[in-house]
Amino acid sequence: MKFDILRDRLLEGLNDVMKAVSSKTTIPILTGIKIDVTEEGIRLTGSDADITIQTFIPVEEDGQQIIHIAETGSIVVQARMFNEIVRKLPTNDVEIQVTPGFQTHIRSGKSEFHLIGSDAAEYPLLPELTEDQKFTIPADLLKTIIRETVFAVATSESRPVLTGVNWQIKNETLICVATDSHRLARRKVQLENLPKVEHSVVIPGKSLNELNKVLEDSTNLVQIVITSQQVLFKTGDVLFFSRLLEGNYPDTTRLIPEEYQTNVTINGKSLLQAIDRASLVARGDRNNVVRFEILDNQAVEVSSNSPEIGKVQEEIPVEALEGESLKISFSAKYMMEALKAIDGQDVVIQFTGAMRPFILRSVHDDAILQLILPVRTY
Repeated sequence: MKFDILRDRLLEGLNDVMKAVSSKTTIPILTGIKIDVTEEGIRLTGSDADITIQTFIPVEEDGQQIIHIAETGSIVVQARMFNEIVRKLPTNDVEIQVTPGFQTHIRSGKSEFHLIGSDAAEYPLLPELTEDQKFTIPADLLKTIIRETVFAVATSESRPVLTGVNWQIKNETLICVATDSHRLARRKVQLENLPKVEHSVVIPGKSLNELNKVLEDSTNLVQIVITSQQVLFKTGDVLFFSRLLEGNYPDTTRLIPEEYQTNVTINGKSLLQAIDRASLVARGDRNNVVRFEILDNQAVEVSSNSPEIGKVQEEIPVEALEGESLKISFSAKYMMEALKAIDGQDVVIQFTGAMRPFILRSVHDDAILQLILPVRTY
């Protein structure tokens, strides 16, 4: 195997696939990156068995020759070392050659590295997915859905299924739900090209966070293929596979109240900043608890106190108030993350009582819903 490639284009491809490579894997060959060279171009594959990312670099792109292929073939090279070497090569022209015994030679300018590679035949094959259940979604919308839900997944492995986001497809709607059993984030999206068959799968939160990084600058359409054990996100020349989590995701619809005693409409940005300030004092407390009280004068009070540090209180005007007055306490972290997901818009907060879950929605957009369980302090 022998080819020349432009270093910056090789680095672009490596940046994508390195996101799937983990040094903690129990399968030694997965600490490597697989390089497949064909007449059409080069495929790079990285995997940690949960996530697999593959990217394709064509021989020619936008009329520019990127790769000159002298000999096709495949090799697996140690991922972190190969990535570091390519990053530090002295010129933009790189020649890579594999000789018998999986010896891999990397040359650039006057610099020459010799790495010991591994047999590509030992690298796990990508799953074969039938594409009959596929749909597309714009990359920026997909990134928004991830941002608005993934923060609410559980971090503890005690209930593994809660470490993922539940994606349901029904009635031409994609419903994405994340919960760690103390809070819940839900986003609904109407899409025209959804499969007719109903689906309910759980995508690991870790996979969605990595996908978000891969989509960083993308404005393309993302093609999504869902099967019973895998999901594939396909954008441009990048394929992103993730395994799905096993187990039944809890029915979260019954957690969302049908009726509310109190509705508060308030500027989301002002509330976020006030809770941020209150949390400075609350931080000394293990739960970082902030209190929220509805006052009689069309305002709410946000406060916190800590026996060791002191206390803070702040009044914020509300834009509309219906129903009974109320005192409630909650985790500042959960509330701030929920408000950030709604992204500084005016929010409606709906309460059914001091110890019942409460809901946050955007005034402008019913597609986003955040639910938080209060903390008992009063």
